[in-house]
Amino acid sequence: MKRMSSIWLVIMLLSFSLMAAEEFTDESGLAWETNLDDAIAQAESSGKSVLVNFTGSDWCGWCIKLREEVFSKEAFHKYAKDNIVLVFLDFPKKKKLDPAVEAENRSIMEMYGIQGFPTILLLNSKGRLIGRTGYQEGGPEAYINHLKSFMKK
Repeated sequence: MKRMSSIWLVIMLLSFSLMAAEEFTDESGLAWETNLDDAIAQAESSGKSVLVNFTGSDWCGWCIKLREEVFSKEAFHKYAKDNIVLVFLDFPKKKKLDPAVEAENRSIMEMYGIQGFPTILLLNSKGRLIGRTGYQEGGPEAYINHLKSFMKK
């Protein structure tokens, strides 16, 4: 009986740690969801689009470049706050993800046929794919205009 209660305690603690990890703020202060379903629900209630960032945060050079040149900039922060729900799906090599998070990320990657990093998906407020892109030169303003071009279609 004591062993059963210990197992339940571990399960509850793991559940709480997973719930706490469903959103994080990156080093630049930008808030990212890590659960796609939650992000789509937010987008639907707010009328925003969803930007899904498939990244190798600790090894992918183009991912790091996109983060440094676009996602870390104030212009992008302002645009994101008013227009998009951000989702961060990481595939790191140096740090370990929780196995459940890793499995969920991989499942979403397979569902969308992601072949490389960074891949950026833009979904409408219902979760329907409206655009697929990656790194683009030109900084945050050019990237914002690039995203807007998908929304006009």
